[in-house]
Amino acid sequence: MPDNGRGSEAPEGFPAPASFEIFAQASQRRLYRTAYLLCGDTDTARDLTQTTLAKLFQHWRRASAADHIDAYARTVLTRTYLAERRRRLQDLLAHSRPAPRPAPDHADLRVTLLSALADLPPRARAMVVLRYWEDQSVESVAELLNCSESTVKSQCSRSLARLRARLGEAHIYTTGS
Repeated sequence: MPDNGRGSEAPEGFPAPASFEIFAQASQRRLYRTAYLLCGDTDTARDLTQTTLAKLFQHWRRASAADHIDAYARTVLTRTYLAERRRRLQDLLAHSRPAPRPAPDHADLRVTLLSALADLPPRARAMVVLRYWEDQSVESVAELLNCSESTVKSQCSRSLARLRARLGEAHIYTTGS
């Protein structure tokens, strides 16, 4: 491939495309799972995963030099999600307010939880998914999202309170009544 002047091409003899392919195959499912939890939609999650992998490929020399390539990829995924949500939110606000989603009546817990997650703002949703689903520390979530640890703590606390209020009593969903 010709050099495009951005310095993203690998030097001769360096198997960057092959190592990227190995990374992409190994991490695609994990990235998709996180993307699905962030987006709540299979098609959007696929697009987000592919966009993330494309960005990683474009800057593979820098990405492959990272100490923790999985954390680097998760950061790219999360920031891409948030940037896309900001763009979509600006478009929505410019045109009209969307109607609130109806609460599911007797839906499966997973569907109910995804619906409740969808009601959270994008950044708060990203914090909850990274902190509790991905089991990341407060420090790593703060670093991923470029914010303070106290912001992560307070946003997660508020978001969990909103989820609890939205979901009601937990035993209703776990006992099947």
